[in-house]
Amino acid sequence: MKLTKMDCTLNEKDTLLDMLDAEKHLMTLYTTALFEGSTKSVRKSISANLMGVAENQYNLYTQLSSRGYVTPAPAKKDMIDQATDSYKKQKKTLKAN
Repeated sequence: MKLTKMDCTLNEKDTLLDMLDAEKHLMTLYTTALFEGSTKSVRKSISANLMGVAENQYNLYTQLSSRGYVTPAPAKKDMIDQATDSYKKQKKTLKAN
């Protein structure tokens, strides 16, 4: 089967989602690089880039949301309580060590 240009074209939603995924991947890479940075100047530069990527990611999410492509689910109280309990337990474990 031969693909046409139409078969390979992303629509607006898919393009924005692809861009958002790329920014999320960059966040992961910059975060790892920040942890491994060996000098203050390198870490400062990486940190600035990380914040720029975070801003891009937020802007893309805002675009997706304003167009109705994504809708965040409201957090349920039991899920919030469960996460809070989990973090409290982890905090106690860290203090014990």
